[in-house]
Amino acid sequence: MTLQNIIANMLKRKTPDDAVEGASKGGLEKTLGVWDLIILGVGAIIGSGIFAVVGIAAAGSADGASPGAGPALVLSMIVAAIACVFSALCFSEFAAMIPVSGGAYSYTYATLGECAAWLVGWILMLEYVIAFIAVSCAWANYVVQFLKGFGHILPAWIVNPPLWLVSDFRSAVHTLSSQGIDYHSVIPSICGIPFSINLPAILIILFITMTLVKGTKDSTKFAAFMVALKLGIIALFVVTGFFFVEPANWTPFAPNGFSGVFMGAFIIFFAYIGFDALATTAEECKNPQRDLPIGIIGSLVVTTIVYTLVALVLTGMYRTQGNVDQAFLGAPLAFAMGNVLHGWIAKAVPGFMSVGIIAGLTSVLLVMQMAATRILYAMSRDHFLPEVFQKLHPKFNTPHILTWVVCIVSIFGTLTLNLDAAAALCNFGTFTSFIIVCGAILILRKIDPDRPRPFKVPFCPWFPLAGILCCGGLMVFMMATAKGHSAKLSTELFIAWIIMGIMIYAAYGYHKNRKAELEEKNK
Repeated sequence: MTLQNIIANMLKRKTPDDAVEGASKGGLEKTLGVWDLIILGVGAIIGSGIFAVVGIAAAGSADGASPGAGPALVLSMIVAAIACVFSALCFSEFAAMIPVSGGAYSYTYATLGECAAWLVGWILMLEYVIAFIAVSCAWANYVVQFLKGFGHILPAWIVNPPLWLVSDFRSAVHTLSSQGIDYHSVIPSICGIPFSINLPAILIILFITMTLVKGTKDSTKFAAFMVALKLGIIALFVVTGFFFVEPANWTPFAPNGFSGVFMGAFIIFFAYIGFDALATTAEECKNPQRDLPIGIIGSLVVTTIVYTLVALVLTGMYRTQGNVDQAFLGAPLAFAMGNVLHGWIAKAVPGFMSVGIIAGLTSVLLVMQMAATRILYAMSRDHFLPEVFQKLHPKFNTPHILTWVVCIVSIFGTLTLNLDAAAALCNFGTFTSFIIVCGAILILRKIDPDRPRPFKVPFCPWFPLAGILCCGGLMVFMMATAKGHSAKLSTELFIAWIIMGIMIYAAYGYHKNRKAELEEKNK
């Protein structure tokens, strides 16, 4: 085979018609309506970010490296939402036009061809699986801290469990070393190998996996309960906090000018990420052409309203200009409430906030694993992965094998993951996929202008270009300002992941696709 033929195969596109036809044979049950999608979207977006990062965005970082937005945090929220909207509109056009599993992977296959699609799918695997592992570890940390408040009720081994049962080995060693304790005296060994696991993280991974195996509709019901719980906690904060707002705390409105507003937007941007996961559920939607755009945009609108209300009340309750208490940066909502309330109610506030955070993280976990399995399912159907992954559960019609594979990989990940590097890796993957989807809209508008589009990105090509500029600018900003070992490690790992993906495609994916084409031709 000549080099020209190899390049032609690598650039071979899967037309939207072929993608939809292949999806019609998939067998995934169509159970999701527009409200289900909005619930999943809000569940994916509103996680620990609103309970934590708003403090840094409003008051600035503890080391002074990033200026705070102050009361202008509300503007930072809106700027971040606008930056997301450009990408969300592009996802909406694709989701309505090509309603298949796979999200950005499937859209890339329809525009940039086979090789680029594999690389995007490979990057999305990194983004969703690593995010799933990282959030499960964060969930475990919050649960452990939450249980400490029940020392007078629960047994001591639950309230204060051994470190080696609630932490990965690296984190356990770091914690013990900081306390001047030799880890050999605390962490048990099996055949001379130190044994440390994050049991709460493993348990929540198993629970989420079993929930997803039972079906998307049941998973959505569970997500709805979690979303209602965390929105209830946020509503309690907004309504109660409203009576303690002091307008003087809003002056000056933007103490650090535009620099503070845009830095706040950069920090808050990551609290909006998650809407793209909705696109991966397209095959399970009853009416994807109508419901997916509404679900994607609707979840962003709901989230923006919630975030804006929180920003207004938070900065009105507590003065964020100048020096702030360090506890505010770690848990701003709980600190602000505790600062104005007194007695047993003030003591109960951190517990209520913890319930909201745990509920938020649980719904994020559900959507992250669902998105990961749907992308892998689409890739296996396109011959990039073994055919066994295409099998659906005989009773629930879910990709149960892939769901358990993600579960097992994630459990191993909890044993070794560097959370700081993981967060940066997720960001790299997110920005890359957003940029590609925005660019793919421009390409498909050019090469297939007459294709019916139930939803269109308005003001094309300006909105997709704005999406590319926003995400590309934030990605460059993140790479330029990131410092320390974890930042360097995440950059190196991202490059290594891409190289590994290219090698797997060359050794397996490319030849598997050629074999599938030959079999199809001989039928």
